[in-house]
Amino acid sequence: MEIKKVGVVGCGLMGSGIVETCARAGYQVVVREVNDEFLQKGLDRVQKSMSRGVQKGKLTQADMDAAWGRIRGMTALTDMADCDIAIEAAVENMEIKKGVFAELDGVLPPQAILASNTSSLCVTEMASVTKRGDKVLGIHFFNPVPVMPLIEFVRTILTSDETMAIAHEFGASLGKTMVTAKDTPGFIVNRLLIPYILDAVRIYENGLASREDIDTAIKLGLNHPMGPLTLLDFVGLDTTLFIADAMYEEYKDPRYAAPPLLRRMVLAGHLGRKSGKGFYDYS
Repeated sequence: MEIKKVGVVGCGLMGSGIVETCARAGYQVVVREVNDEFLQKGLDRVQKSMSRGVQKGKLTQADMDAAWGRIRGMTALTDMADCDIAIEAAVENMEIKKGVFAELDGVLPPQAILASNTSSLCVTEMASVTKRGDKVLGIHFFNPVPVMPLIEFVRTILTSDETMAIAHEFGASLGKTMVTAKDTPGFIVNRLLIPYILDAVRIYENGLASREDIDTAIKLGLNHPMGPLTLLDFVGLDTTLFIADAMYEEYKDPRYAAPPLLRRMVLAGHLGRKSGKGFYDYS
């Protein structure tokens, strides 16, 4: 099967990036949001992102116009009836994702692939509400999607070799480097990243070093592009807490237990860059 048309469910931070990346790669893209307000915000985000690409010389105006012409927004999942692949990028809530998967299963053509952009949830559980378990996988993009070169494929015990082969062709067409993980919480990246970030919070929480010295030590000592607390602000404290809680629920390993400080900052609304304040102030 050749993928020609891509459906994306959700046009938030990740969904809008997936939409842009697929449209720039030449695919017809339909994106669905729950209402017109959220849809417009997402499409505006796509347009602004591509405009920055033009300003930086990474994209021509003609290529931007062509990509924009391949994008169509909607508020009904039924408009995805002719998509070859649908990528779910809704909020990290299993019941919502299962609802999307069940509805898409009844809308998409029988041969179409269903994928989730989840960063931590069980893809097999999403597949369980469909009649096409062999055509379900995780396609985990990284933020910002148009810039980050990695896709983390998540293969369940149901995913067929054919589906994986088609997914790899699709990933290559987007210009991404691909890795594959089994369907376990955290996959590869977050399974390694979350304990590292949580340990950095513990060091700061226990007064062992300042936030600046923690970040500087990692940047210069390990040659990382940013320190763990800066990275946490970028990823989002709420997102990190959600992933940590999901992994702790699965493994019961204290490495994944969220420090009290992280939980309290989320309760206070200090979510990082997106809220204007996290471990650093962005206001």
